[in-house]
Amino acid sequence: MSKEIKGSTPKSDGFRMPAEFEPQDEIFMIWPYRTDNWRNAAEPAQKQFADVAKAISKFENVTMLAAHDQYENCRAQLPADIRVIETSSDDAWCRDSGPTFLIDGKGGRRAVNWTFNAWGGLVDGLYFPWNDDELIAQKICEITRTDYYRTEGFVLEGGSFHVDGEGTVLTTEMCLLSKGRNPDMSKQEIEHMLCEYLNCEKVLWLKDGIDPNETNGHIDDVACFIRPGEVCCIYTEDKSHPFYEASQDALKRLSCMTDAKGRQLKVHKLCCTKNPIFMEGAETIDHVCGSKIRQNGDLCIASYANFLICNNAVIVPQYDDENDELALSQIRDMFPDRNVVGVHTREIVYGGGNIHCITQQVPLNQVPLKRI
Repeated sequence: MSKEIKGSTPKSDGFRMPAEFEPQDEIFMIWPYRTDNWRNAAEPAQKQFADVAKAISKFENVTMLAAHDQYENCRAQLPADIRVIETSSDDAWCRDSGPTFLIDGKGGRRAVNWTFNAWGGLVDGLYFPWNDDELIAQKICEITRTDYYRTEGFVLEGGSFHVDGEGTVLTTEMCLLSKGRNPDMSKQEIEHMLCEYLNCEKVLWLKDGIDPNETNGHIDDVACFIRPGEVCCIYTEDKSHPFYEASQDALKRLSCMTDAKGRQLKVHKLCCTKNPIFMEGAETIDHVCGSKIRQNGDLCIASYANFLICNNAVIVPQYDDENDELALSQIRDMFPDRNVVGVHTREIVYGGGNIHCITQQVPLNQVPLKRI
């Protein structure tokens, strides 16, 4: 059973969102199928989704949600230890349409069911309608028997913020202050919602993301917490690189910031791809009214920072780029106690996201041991 919690917030009830680097129970994903978003009837993307799921499953449980018409295909492409559940969806971005899970450290686990409008609704959203994706968070809460808080009318996606688990939120102005999210709310009001529903004390704002046309600048392509007081940030010295200005500005801002505990942030640089990646094969994508049109030559948001931290591992995008191995080496230095696993995800990037975008972690809520 799963029910909506009304008249309260996670902060008032003592529930917080743990950091991604804290212990996890399982990972949820959604199987891709839209022929108006994915190349070649989504078949190449499905292979790479399967590769990501297999890589994660070596370290923790994975559940894949698949639409009715795709269930058999999905089940056949995944090993038996990855659970597949038939669930309708509009697309495959579980980070954004899925719930944000919370723990209280006493054995309790809840979630936040944010309002989802396909990254901008009728202002600049990527597809219409999005009613099946709006139900994904509630369905995952039902599957995991998790009670949830609903932010009716307050739009937010999981890829638009990171937390350190100790009171700090990291996000971008480009996304959270965009006209397609919560245009009637001030920056201070949005901060208040973040702090109430993630149980945090301080919001750190970067100016821009690197994908204004996809997600309006999600933070998970730019920077993330790798442990308390430490962040990873994309970086390039190549002034001709399309991510140069945003990465330089993010690095400068993060280097001057302190977290909710008053710690000066330690910033770890993570390279960008040597060469920008551009859309290819768009002629195999269906053009459908209400969906974003993808064209050959469009800049793809290929960021190594869109990795997933899971139990004992970090799952990292690879693009057949000159800097693939450098990125893995830099991330190994950031996570010396975890396995760093590269997975080729160029097909996923062609669809508008990456490994972090297609996954959503369920935290492990460990009960503290009682002293005898």
